[in-house]
Amino acid sequence: MVETLAAAATGIALAAGAGLRAFLPLFAAGAAARWFQWPIASSVGWLTSDVALVIFGVASAIEVAADKVPTIDHLLDMLQTVLSPIAGAVAALAALQGWPAPFAIALAIIVGAPVAGGFHAIGALTRVKSTATTAGTANPVLSVIEDMLAVAMVVLAFLAPLLVLIGIAWLVVRWRKRVKVSASQGPA
Repeated sequence: MVETLAAAATGIALAAGAGLRAFLPLFAAGAAARWFQWPIASSVGWLTSDVALVIFGVASAIEVAADKVPTIDHLLDMLQTVLSPIAGAVAALAALQGWPAPFAIALAIIVGAPVAGGFHAIGALTRVKSTATTAGTANPVLSVIEDMLAVAMVVLAFLAPLLVLIGIAWLVVRWRKRVKVSASQGPA
């Protein structure tokens, strides 16, 4: 039971990381399985291949660097609206080793994709507000913060997945309160 819950928590944490940096959790899952014997779902065992590790490693580096460049960061946000939920579902599925395939795939799609999409949406909305209020000058700083959060989520997904779930729940509650306060104040 604990292993099942830990696997689900790991999958959710990896999906959340995919919402901020789509390729990093996929690279991390493949690398962890290949070099640290992290158990990975057989249906995504291809993540451990040389080709996948190179592709997702290079894609992660490009994504991190390109997100610091004005205009390109907005193009990336548009692409990630589609890519993040897909990456989130695949990353979540990777963690569900030992689960029956139909349940693992369903959970990855039903939970992993929306978690990644939700984290991406929060980041994208924050970026839009930053662009409107600072003419985009704060966007690279926000990008670095997103990088740090994505790396922290991925690392903690492997080391302390339940802690990540608590952190995600706290962030969601805090964000919802902020949205309620903004909505009750009306347009500025």
